[in-house]
Amino acid sequence: MPGTLYRHFPTREDLILAAYRHDIERLTAEADAVLERQPSAKAAFVEWFETLAGYIRLKHGLGDALHSAAAQDVISASWAPATAAVKKLADACVAEGTIAPGHDPADIIMLMSFLWRVANDDEGAAQGRRLIAAVFSGLQVPPAGV
Repeated sequence: MPGTLYRHFPTREDLILAAYRHDIERLTAEADAVLERQPSAKAAFVEWFETLAGYIRLKHGLGDALHSAAAQDVISASWAPATAAVKKLADACVAEGTIAPGHDPADIIMLMSFLWRVANDDEGAAQGRRLIAAVFSGLQVPPAGV
């Protein structure tokens, strides 16, 4: 069994990068399912970003393994599918009326990037929910006449 593992993943970094790639591929493919599962597009959007943040917080703990050139290539390759998933979620929120149209998905990812910096505990989860509410407040459709 270890021989098979080492044939596929000769280094620790190879294994970590494969796991990262798998997690991001699974998450980006999950946008449709989360939209179907949640009662609103906004709830789907929040769930999706909380899951993404969990993956990224876990990967931050891997330190140097994600700072190599190979890791940066894997991370860069995940950007297009991630922005496509965010666009799908944002478009659903626009259709629902919970955010205004015209937001760039890459900008939304940058706005939500605070999620991978909050503590991985109850206090961090509460802080994340407050910050998500603040982001959604800024993304909302402005009231008529404003």
